[in-house]
Amino acid sequence: RCIPLWVGARGIEFDWKYIQMSFDSNISLVHYITMAGLVWMFSRYDLPRHYRLPIAVLLGLSVYKAFLMESFVHVLLLGSWTALLIKAMVTGAISLSSLILYINLVHSN
Repeated sequence: RCIPLWVGARGIEFDWKYIQMSFDSNISLVHYITMAGLVWMFSRYDLPRHYRLPIAVLLGLSVYKAFLMESFVHVLLLGSWTALLIKAMVTGAISLSSLILYINLVHSN
């Protein structure tokens, strides 16, 4: 995703789609790091039982986030910037929730 930003955004004609692509890439990076953390927490052998359900729900939301977001954008006919903002908010909420679970898990051990 870096090549279109480098080639397209530095040309004579500027287009906002390259900035949107860079924001989308950063949001995706945070999403993938969050998913890796959730998978790591779920696969721990010493995970307390009361953490299994919230982590499983967050993993399910992470896996189906793209489908849910595309459905939501299609049904509400949202613009590209609004869809990007909603994607950032959903990713932030999932990331913050998993961070809170991780901190509680670390402090409980």
